[in-house]
Amino acid sequence: MLTAAVIAVLAASPVHAQDAPAVDDDAIAVDREKGLAEWDGIVAVLSHPRCANCHVEDAYPRWSGPHYGATRLHAFNITRGEDGSGFGNAALRCNSCHFSSNSSKLHGPPGAPLWPLAPAEMAWWQKSSAEICAQIKDPERNGARTLEDIAAHVRDDPLVGWGWNPGPGREPAPGSAEDTFRAIERWAAAGAPCPAG
Repeated sequence: MLTAAVIAVLAASPVHAQDAPAVDDDAIAVDREKGLAEWDGIVAVLSHPRCANCHVEDAYPRWSGPHYGATRLHAFNITRGEDGSGFGNAALRCNSCHFSSNSSKLHGPPGAPLWPLAPAEMAWWQKSSAEICAQIKDPERNGARTLEDIAAHVRDDPLVGWGWNPGPGREPAPGSAEDTFRAIERWAAAGAPCPAG
């Protein structure tokens, strides 16, 4: 695989094969290693209960994490909603309990502006690191976002930011929104490598 600099040199002047600069395979491997190291931090956030509990393929958000013990479906028969909006059913919308900010009570209803389930095509609940990585890079399964859009979404969306401020009694996602934004930038700059399946 040729680097952009090598391609630019080759395009700028005719060279003989024996005169062409060698491609530094170690640099490519280092970039992949750096990218995969960044991905490890990113997937630790995405697969954390604060994120994954609402990124489900079926209609039911999960309650999971150290303070819940066993994973279970959200109580009160909460579902994505028959209209597919992710905001729940007409008789019991998510914002019936989830207001724009967290309850001050221990384990009280968490809150952030616009509290829906993630779209089903953006589900990564209990998927492998390789599956989540492939999905995050696929515009058909990531909300039609570029990697730059995803980084900004993680940093700027109030609901995503809630994962680092989940209210009393809940373990926050690792790091911070800014840390994860920067990790996505570095991962993308390293070629956004995915781990082997």
